[in-house]
Amino acid sequence: MGIFGRISDIFKANVNDMLDKMEDPEKMIKQMVIEMQEAIAKSTSALATAMAQEKKLERDYQAQAQASQNWEAKATQALSAGNEDLARKALAEKAKADQMAAQYKQMYEQANAVTSNLRQQVEQLKAKLGEAKMKESTLIARSQAAKAQEKIAKEIGNFDSGSAFAKFDKWEQKIVESESRAEAFTQLSEGNMGSLNDEFKALEQNQAVDDELAKLKAKLNPGQGA
Repeated sequence: MGIFGRISDIFKANVNDMLDKMEDPEKMIKQMVIEMQEAIAKSTSALATAMAQEKKLERDYQAQAQASQNWEAKATQALSAGNEDLARKALAEKAKADQMAAQYKQMYEQANAVTSNLRQQVEQLKAKLGEAKMKESTLIARSQAAKAQEKIAKEIGNFDSGSAFAKFDKWEQKIVESESRAEAFTQLSEGNMGSLNDEFKALEQNQAVDDELAKLKAKLNPGQGA
């Protein structure tokens, strides 16, 4: 199993564990995005290493292929000069170069396949991360709405409407009774004050009558007033 297989298994295990706990969906979603970013960073680093190895193997293969051509040219030169023994030695070196070139070519082709696979997986991870980021804010908003709805539902469930309304009616009745008592005391107070005022008014009227009577008596009997 390659590095991407291990990263994928770890990621799936973490996701399943978080979904099972579901302590805080919002934090979990954010954590999952962070883990995906970390996985992409690791896979990108692995891809870079694989690409570097591929390039090295490609250079080694090309170097051995070039060496093979060079030894063949030397063998041709030696044979043209009539030196068959030297030509044989050059061809022997060419054979070694051909063998090394074949090995490097095989390793290069394998590395090229691995690099292509890694590059494809990195692109897939980046696409998944982009999709997750697009959904992140929406999922968090949905989570917050669900929490608010759940809280309201619990409050309503814990609310005893019959008892609450009975208590409300009781206190309303007490307020009505208090208002009635206050009104009654006000009327009584105003009634007592009215009677007292009436007596003073009567007293003032009687005094006025007595004064007028005295004036009239003095007018009819002037001598009595001296």
